[in-house]
Amino acid sequence: MKHAARRLVLEVLGWLLVVGGIAALVLPGPGLLMLFGGLAILSQQYEWAERRLEPVQYRALRGAAEGVETLLRTAVSSAVALALIAAGVLWAWNPEAPDWWPLSDGWWLPGGLATGITQIVSGLVALALIVYSFRRFHGKPEAVAALERDIEAADRDLHEG
Repeated sequence: MKHAARRLVLEVLGWLLVVGGIAALVLPGPGLLMLFGGLAILSQQYEWAERRLEPVQYRALRGAAEGVETLLRTAVSSAVALALIAAGVLWAWNPEAPDWWPLSDGWWLPGGLATGITQIVSGLVALALIVYSFRRFHGKPEAVAALERDIEAADRDLHEG
């Protein structure tokens, strides 16, 4: 019984991360990281998830390396993450709609506290990833080259398998 409950919780968490990751590919948030986390959990139960895990991991790392390639990119990425946190604080604070707001008050900051918390967490995760990426990849062409070799090897394995 305990094993079945654990499996169910992990499966639900894995699918939530996969769906959230796919959504975060176009919305604010660490989409590839969430997708990777979901696939990592699902790969414990499903072979199809295990086969897709490595390529997603490498794509996430490539995006991380590209995001800190220059100081300008690092600054812009950091500013976006901080703006996401600021928006989350605004959402969580939930002030009244301003006089200039042209729509009904119900359309002002929809989602309330849950949306604010999600934005804050996403921004904090993004900042942590920026720091990790900067330390791992910025000014280290050998680390980026090794990643590119790993990606090419994973692509070959995926197409051959």
